[in-house]
Amino acid sequence: MNRRKLLKVLPWITTPALLIVLFVVWEVTVKALGISTLILPPPSLVFEQLGQTLGEPTTWTNVRVTVTEIVLGFLAGTAAGVLVGVILGKLPLLEASVRPLIIALEVIPKVALIPLFVIWFGFGMTTKVVIAGLLAFFPVMLNVLLGVRSVDRGHRDVMQSINASRWQTFRHLEYKSMMPHVFAGMETAIVLAVIGTIVGEYLGGNEGLGYMVVKTLNELNAPALFAVILMLATVGLIMYFIVTSFKRVAIPWHESVYGRKDVG
Repeated sequence: MNRRKLLKVLPWITTPALLIVLFVVWEVTVKALGISTLILPPPSLVFEQLGQTLGEPTTWTNVRVTVTEIVLGFLAGTAAGVLVGVILGKLPLLEASVRPLIIALEVIPKVALIPLFVIWFGFGMTTKVVIAGLLAFFPVMLNVLLGVRSVDRGHRDVMQSINASRWQTFRHLEYKSMMPHVFAGMETAIVLAVIGTIVGEYLGGNEGLGYMVVKTLNELNAPALFAVILMLATVGLIMYFIVTSFKRVAIPWHESVYGRKDVG
């Protein structure tokens, strides 16, 4: 097996193995030290509770709500980030003019804006979509801006020497330079969109997995709380996997898909 195939297969072997080791150590430690299940329930109890939770119809309704909010926020933030990033990358004077505003908006703790969004949009889905989209926007926008600016000057001169139009230059040169940066931003954006959605549900929601976290916490049901956390982690991993899989389809030629150029 060459190194490229090994890099593709290795995560599917090491990740389950590490999880098994983690759960075994967790189970043994809890039972050996006699830790209360109210503080740290053993994995066996968590998985038992997880099975019961997944058997409840309301659980899948909450999962659907959370996934919908994540997807809508991520798509909105990505679309806006790509658009703004391209515009600012193509117009350096405009980028220099609005840079202080962008920095100011970026450093504002987005969690502090959730009460304001609740006032504006209520406790429904809109608030979570907005906060998820806002968190997803900045990494995409900054990476797209970097991608547009990172086009090799010599390559651009070649396009100008053959009288290529702006569209041709964008399609054949800037697009290929920008797309790896777009997906780099998207990989960060999907993680932040998940976090933004859950925090939004946690602070101002009446449905979704974030709401289930609050509910189980108020009930002091530690096994159910850990079960919901496992569900959240699974949703986040699936979302991230979808983005990285789409990256492999969209830019299979780029070295970031399979590692360094010398792999294989």
